[in-house]
Amino acid sequence: MDRTKVRIFLYVIDSGSLTKAAAAFGYTTSGISHMMSTMEEEVGFPLLIRSRSGVAPTPNAERLIPILRSQLSWDEQLQQTISEISGMNSGSITVAAYSSIASQWLPTVISRFHRDYGAIEIHLLEGTWQEVAGYLGEHRADMGFYSYQPSIKYHWVPLKNDPMVVCVPPQHPLAEHESVRLADLKDESIILPAYGMDMDVQNLLRGHSFRCQFTTLENSSAFSMAEQGLGLVITHELNTRGRINRMKILPLDPPQTISLGVAFPSDTQLTPAASKLIEYAKMIIRDSSVF
Repeated sequence: MDRTKVRIFLYVIDSGSLTKAAAAFGYTTSGISHMMSTMEEEVGFPLLIRSRSGVAPTPNAERLIPILRSQLSWDEQLQQTISEISGMNSGSITVAAYSSIASQWLPTVISRFHRDYGAIEIHLLEGTWQEVAGYLGEHRADMGFYSYQPSIKYHWVPLKNDPMVVCVPPQHPLAEHESVRLADLKDESIILPAYGMDMDVQNLLRGHSFRCQFTTLENSSAFSMAEQGLGLVITHELNTRGRINRMKILPLDPPQTISLGVAFPSDTQLTPAASKLIEYAKMIIRDSSVF
């Protein structure tokens, strides 16, 4: 199957829109629609469910998507290996990451990588632990920057340990403390980001009973709610950098940390460019006192 068609088909699935795919790849919407129809003729069954709200994959297409993503990944590895032999002057990398890592660590890593390999395209996907793991599992990302969990089935490279902290508004009695114990929080209202599915917070609170009245998607929303006195936020320290102006950030007593790092399927499945980007991440993040 033609590589360009596969790439566009997957973009249509991910965006849910023929129009967005047309804009991204420089085609007309009718041109993209015709291309998808020819793909359906090639395979012999419908691939897309078209509606006024956009497009979605058919059940049969759902079975093909992981295979097509894998095929595209191997094609990319072949092209980049050829490119590496001649100077690594083309290719693309898709990186999935926690928002905290994407905003605090990766700009420096990508900037230095881009300085040396300016022809390599880099696409960044941000999400929760479950979303990053999903991007890896679906072959949508070459690597994932998030926290270590025993359930990770990929090769794992630790980069830094990050302390878990509690964010409290300045008027709260706990703001006078230098640290806080989990037992001190049993009567407090806890605001949970990631709709309560933050894996690092879940692990920390497991076995404890807390009052969780509010959930939200973004950490920034949780911090704003806490500033208004609606509760406290538990998160990892990297998440608080550059985001909180009117909050007291307290370490836990005893200290609790998470391991932040990068996961990828295996060395043999990494493209040359992806492998090189991981080398830059290890060199920059591990060795920098700024991070």
